[in-house]
Amino acid sequence: MKIEVWSDYVCPFCYIGKRTLEKALVQSGFESQAEISFKAYQLDPSTPIDSTVSTYDSLAKKLGQTVEQAKEMTKGVAQHARSVGLEYDFDNMMEANTLAAHRLVKWAETKNKDAELTEQLMHQYFVEAKNVGNHDILLSITESIGLPRDEAKQVLESDQFMAQVQFDIAEAGQIGVQGVPFFVVNRKYALSGAQPLDAFVEALEQIAEEEGIRPKIKPMGKAKTTYCTGDSCEGV
Repeated sequence: MKIEVWSDYVCPFCYIGKRTLEKALVQSGFESQAEISFKAYQLDPSTPIDSTVSTYDSLAKKLGQTVEQAKEMTKGVAQHARSVGLEYDFDNMMEANTLAAHRLVKWAETKNKDAELTEQLMHQYFVEAKNVGNHDILLSITESIGLPRDEAKQVLESDQFMAQVQFDIAEAGQIGVQGVPFFVVNRKYALSGAQPLDAFVEALEQIAEEEGIRPKIKPMGKAKTTYCTGDSCEGV
């Protein structure tokens, strides 16, 4: 089961969706049969590199709200994240340009470390409130998972892997991605937004049945099906 996920490292629903997908694969019994790859997507390419603007100020400006309204809006997102075991630190987050991070992940893919780097980028941004647009922070994150800092620095100081990132973004436009996270299974089935766990499990089971895939580990029980449109981050 090949699962492609278009996401951005500053999209709160993308980290929630990632974690929910992982839980759904375990619950449905398809964890060992899933091949997950993350595709690049930028919510706001115009975000300045090394911006020091807070997430609250950024949201308020983009949505035409007050800072207090922006803070109130994030409370529900933080609660959603908490439901899947993630503790977001919106109070200390800053907006970030993610182009360099996406290029680093494409480089990490050549060393079979892309999944680990993707997880760390999201964790560092949402839980540790680190600015993943800052090159020094990116180098520290890269080094923390065992990748060579000097090679990562060479990638950041060049335009290496730009074509791969641009290809993902262009492909997203071709298949009609308007918000992330966006999941494509076996190039035939699409799920949009951070769906509830029950909906993810239901979708995986239906896809597996149509594709003739059987779980290697039989689930202990079947969760109640919930249908919803889900949450997603819209591009600006």
